[in-house]
Amino acid sequence: MTDLVIRALDESDAHLFDTLPDPLGARAADRLTTWRPDWQRVALRDGTVVARGAWWGGPNDTEPLNVNCFDVLEGEEAAGAELLRSVPWRVGAELNFFAGWRDSPEARAAAEVRFTALRAAGYELLVERFIYRWTPECGLPERPGRLVFAPEPDDAVFFDALRRIHSVTLDAHALVAIQQGGLDQAAQEEIDFFRWCPSPREWWQVARTPEGDLAGIHIPVHNPSGPCIGFIGVVPEQRGHGYARDLLAECTHYLVERGAEFIAAATDQGNFPMAAHFAKAGYPVIRERANFHFVE
Repeated sequence: MTDLVIRALDESDAHLFDTLPDPLGARAADRLTTWRPDWQRVALRDGTVVARGAWWGGPNDTEPLNVNCFDVLEGEEAAGAELLRSVPWRVGAELNFFAGWRDSPEARAAAEVRFTALRAAGYELLVERFIYRWTPECGLPERPGRLVFAPEPDDAVFFDALRRIHSVTLDAHALVAIQQGGLDQAAQEEIDFFRWCPSPREWWQVARTPEGDLAGIHIPVHNPSGPCIGFIGVVPEQRGHGYARDLLAECTHYLVERGAEFIAAATDQGNFPMAAHFAKAGYPVIRERANFHFVE
């Protein structure tokens, strides 16, 4: 087998990045994503691209936040692993697939090639997620009217609520943060994400019962790709009433009232209650995502 060449691309040969097949629909899913040329790499053998990777971050980030695109030809898993090891960034990976990809033998085989390369490079599967995209054609979910929503200027209120919410969380990313640094780290990571988003801090809202007790929080945000459901959470003592549905409906209306023509959202596939709320609110699953974290 001939030697492998791993390199970045420039304007003269940027087209090479799109020469690989896309059996998982990843490129179509990422049509809103723009990758920086210096955060893209290809692996070539005899001048042919056998693996490609694109790392992604916000417009003001000095280093990427995740591997956002990763494709490998069958039989070139070692090349894919070497491509991942060739960069200095040890960040998580997000692989996007079309919805229902497991029903396709071709897609399952293509996914396993990528998974094998990721594992060889020191990554482990963290969680699989449903990715949603609400549009006006889906219809606005009904506001149940059971909770009172209001902005809250004190970050400490949100920090305390997040600690309480994550004490019984089903979210895989939060569970990792808790394992690493406890509830404080999990809450702070959420706050840091809300702050990282370019949308106004004034959008963050608390939800209370008519008696004034805190029920939960919802965070409507804009990330660099557009409006999205930043966070939905119910405090432990208020669970069992279906309040996540109220929070999701309010968050949707809030963004639409501020001009959103679509709303992105996501939840872990194992979070069955939240997935059910998204379905009832009219949010269709448009793709699925496998999140890997670097462990080596």
